[in-house]
Amino acid sequence: MRHLNVLNLVLLLTLPLCAQKPVYLDETKGIEERIDDALKRMTLSEKIGVIHAQSKFSSAGVKRLGMPDFWTDDGPHGVRPDVLWDEWVQAGQTNDSCVAFPALTCLAATWNPSMSALYGHALGEEALYRGKDMILGPGINIYRTPLGGRNFEYMGEDPYLTSRMVVPYIQSMQELGVASCVKHYCLNNDEEYRHNVNVIVSDRALREIYLPGFEAAVKEGKAWGLMGAYNIYKDEHNCHNSITLKKILKEEWDFDGVVVSDWGGAHDMDQAVKNGLDMEFGTWTDGLALNASNAYDNYHLSKSYQKAIEQGRYSTKELDDKVRRVLRLFFRTTMNKQRPYGFLCSEEHYATARKVASEGIVLLQNEGGVLPLKPQGKKILVVGENAIKMMTVGGGSSSLKAQHEISPLDGLKQRLAGISEIDYARGYVGDVTGNYDGVTTGQNLKDDRKPEQLVEEAVEKAKAADYVIIFGGLNKSDYQDCEGHDRKAMELPYGQDELIKSVAAVNSNTVYVNISGNAVCMPWRKQVPAIVQGWFLGSEAGTALASVLVGDTNPSGRLPFTWYNNLDEVGAHSFGEAAFPGIWRDGKKDIIDEEYKEGIYVGYRWTDKQKIKPLFAFGHGLGYTTFKVSNLRTENPVTTDGNMTYYVDVTNTGDMEGSDVVQLYLTDVESSVDRPAKELKAFAKVSLKPGDTKTIVLKTDKRALSFWDEGTNDWKAEPGEFVAHVGDASDRLTCKVKFTFK
Repeated sequence: MRHLNVLNLVLLLTLPLCAQKPVYLDETKGIEERIDDALKRMTLSEKIGVIHAQSKFSSAGVKRLGMPDFWTDDGPHGVRPDVLWDEWVQAGQTNDSCVAFPALTCLAATWNPSMSALYGHALGEEALYRGKDMILGPGINIYRTPLGGRNFEYMGEDPYLTSRMVVPYIQSMQELGVASCVKHYCLNNDEEYRHNVNVIVSDRALREIYLPGFEAAVKEGKAWGLMGAYNIYKDEHNCHNSITLKKILKEEWDFDGVVVSDWGGAHDMDQAVKNGLDMEFGTWTDGLALNASNAYDNYHLSKSYQKAIEQGRYSTKELDDKVRRVLRLFFRTTMNKQRPYGFLCSEEHYATARKVASEGIVLLQNEGGVLPLKPQGKKILVVGENAIKMMTVGGGSSSLKAQHEISPLDGLKQRLAGISEIDYARGYVGDVTGNYDGVTTGQNLKDDRKPEQLVEEAVEKAKAADYVIIFGGLNKSDYQDCEGHDRKAMELPYGQDELIKSVAAVNSNTVYVNISGNAVCMPWRKQVPAIVQGWFLGSEAGTALASVLVGDTNPSGRLPFTWYNNLDEVGAHSFGEAAFPGIWRDGKKDIIDEEYKEGIYVGYRWTDKQKIKPLFAFGHGLGYTTFKVSNLRTENPVTTDGNMTYYVDVTNTGDMEGSDVVQLYLTDVESSVDRPAKELKAFAKVSLKPGDTKTIVLKTDKRALSFWDEGTNDWKAEPGEFVAHVGDASDRLTCKVKFTFK
């Protein structure tokens, strides 16, 4: 059940008797009428009070009108533990643990919108029980470079995949009366110097690559909240940007929710007032200066704004629009008497975490059929720090206090108890700290042995093992997969390459499981027969990984981003420092200009254009059975409205039940502008028993044929011939059909 905030209870009990009787609003009226009614009753100070924070994660309600305080919380894949009112120190509660769901790269890798719906519902229930009215997520910024520190929080490189996966997450969460706050809008692709980066990008790339996910979240998902990003666009910070917030979001997309600043993302009162910011959150006075007294009263949208109105510098026009949006948020959440109580750490939530994790795990390579394991009576050696290290703690604002987290090693031990003999070797030492923001793992991972000793131990044990499973990759430490910093290189840290090469040299049944939210270099790929992408899987990590490795679950995840061989293959890294990480303007440490010179050519669009064969293609993923995608056809090869329906047959040609992801890409044969060789425009996940065939129906519309015309500032579909390509990866497109748009 929801718990009454202690401070609110104290205030309620100490108020004069007359103040304990709120002026209740007429609940028989619709939301918009109730907003009008409340707005007329509110004083100027009450209006100012609801548009800025009063603590780390809350903003004030209107007690006189019976409106409770509004509570937000991170994060995208679990409800963050509570901190003290005005400190980044744990509140010391014992009821703020949670289920840690897989990070959003894993959710995207399921290529299954129904998983997003389950995910949003379960997370919403946990938020409700914890008394949270808004979850600060999902994150949907585009994967521009594998060095991005927060890529693990996002949904990959493709705007269409992101659009399809974000909408059910929002809808299923908001059905419970918990607001989503989609982030970070927009162009937030850097962590290093994130307050300083001024993104220079073409209008076409902005519209075709970086905005579609947010557009779908607003127009289809009907998101109630959206968080501005730290970075700068056209010399205005994105928490108060006249183009992205006012012109595009609120005027063009008709967004009726609230724009929330990222914590400390507001920098200027005049811009905050005029350029679309509705609720200002942060840590201190301006989010940058430490330990200011009366910090929340000193915010840009607080006492200084009220004083400016009283002095006649501003009318109440902008203020009333902000308050109207906040009141609408209240009536959707805190004032919604129909919303349920929620539930915390239920079996259903753990089941959702396991299901999403299992569906998102990607089998990248399986030479010789090493997987699934045949474990009966076998000796299995598990190697690597990531086999035992808790990954729910750390990574920045998405760090969680999970009720439990099953490690990969423990997951295998539980699944193979009495079946196999399992041994462990450390292999390498990475981050042994085990704490973040006051939450500790309780693990002691200290190991003083030298790297060569660790490798030698692993090699000697590998010689006697039937299988070796190496759990490596990244972790959620600084300069890896973590908020605040980008990675410094694409290579594996902590000497893992040498470990993997050495172990694979003495055991031909070596399996490498990469734990990360980003791609890594794999110079040893041909030496290791089986490679699995394991993501950050949350509470049920070990259970899900064991299920896939032993074949209880047939892997069906597909990559949501292109896995390059090295940084030289990445579009963002092909134009020098000016394109990434940018150059300080005028040599001053104030603004970094970063130009997206690759334009629309992100991910597979870039590798197609440059004819680069990546390590693993976008949409790639294997399983323990095989599929045939065939007989692509349409009812009519000509369309006048741009709508097309396609039919394609999928057959399970193997001997195990499994799922395939059918992917449709479109090519504009002749265009007046440069267009990608192909672009994802439809997909469907299908489960089939051995020998079964199913006809899949895929649909595209006029928008799928269109590009952003910078001359008219609108979407444009040119008449002519198009080709639809269908297969089960961007580099395995086995069918095609031509059609004409007139």
